Amino acid sequence: MPPHRLSSQKESDVMRILAAGDHFVRPALIRAAVSRELSRTGRELPEFAELTLPWPHEPFGPVAEVREASGTEDGLVEALAGASVCVTQMAPFTERVFAASPGLRLVAVSRGGPVNVDLAAATRHGVGVSFAPGRNAQAAAEFAVGLMLAAMRRVTVADAEFRRGVWRGDLYAYEESGGELGGATVGLVGYGAIGRIVARVLRAFGARVLAADPYADRAAVEADGVEPVELDDLLSRSSVVSLHARLTEETRHLIDARRLGLLPHGAVLVNSARGGLLDHAPLPGLLRDGALGALALDVYDIEPVPADWALRDAPNVITTPHLAGATRQTAHRAAAITAAEVGRFLRGEKLSHLANPDVLAAGGA
Repeated sequence: MPPHRLSSQKESDVMRILAAGDHFVRPALIRAAVSRELSRTGRELPEFAELTLPWPHEPFGPVAEVREASGTEDGLVEALAGASVCVTQMAPFTERVFAASPGLRLVAVSRGGPVNVDLAAATRHGVGVSFAPGRNAQAAAEFAVGLMLAAMRRVTVADAEFRRGVWRGDLYAYEESGGELGGATVGLVGYGAIGRIVARVLRAFGARVLAADPYADRAAVEADGVEPVELDDLLSRSSVVSLHARLTEETRHLIDARRLGLLPHGAVLVNSARGGLLDHAPLPGLLRDGALGALALDVYDIEPVPADWALRDAPNVITTPHLAGATRQTAHRAAAITAAEVGRFLRGEKLSHLANPDVLAAGGA
């Protein structure tokens, strides 16, 4: 194992920081946030280098062994020359990159989970990896509620028809009209930072909120005025269901054909979390026979979706291209959270969001 670098270097050894941004969390935002953080302590600012990755103008995807990354290993290795710290959202930190960057000590990832980093490789090479939980929680929560309202009230259908020159006054007919969040039972699958904000907004509308999350503290959920239930119970009781769980091997296709069959006839389903949570195969049939009243998706099993995507012709579907977290506030918040981690690291303090705590075992910190 290489020498442990996370805690054995002195502050003066950190001379260069790479801001590996993209066209959302821009290098300039990262640099400004880190500079503000360090200036508060009176530290001399280190040298900065910048790299701009092509996302979102080019979709992210797998790079070597990591997923949801942007850019190339070669470009990142070149940009990392002499850097001790890198702040990034999408750069592909693979075994090859770590092996080629012996001076690297910290990778601060400005997203909710470091899925663009090979954590095992980082640990082997003595590099700490931090992340930015909650950076887009407000944006994602607001977006999810917006999708619920649009699906329930058929906003996109009415808008599309209006633009075609069709006045859909018939949408006021009883059988065509939508429902209200006030008085509805809404089920949240996953009750983390995003789910909690969604619940607060829904309760302000007057909805009854259920939550299914085996990792959430039951007393805390109840203190929010939300009823904690098992997943099958939630699905059978909710007229609106919104997914907010993380995608893991345990949660892949968590909502499958059997569980979709538990939904009340005409229920609304929203997924703005991760496409893999939902089995897409049964959805076209459920929409066409009315068992599923409406479907709102911001995430998909394949991104971008193929031209022959089965749901393209299904009725009552709202689609957006993975935009739930896309606010300027999210970009600034992401940069600020990671900058705070860089500041803690340079001051020799404990990181608040260390993704690979085993890296400390070699020398403690």
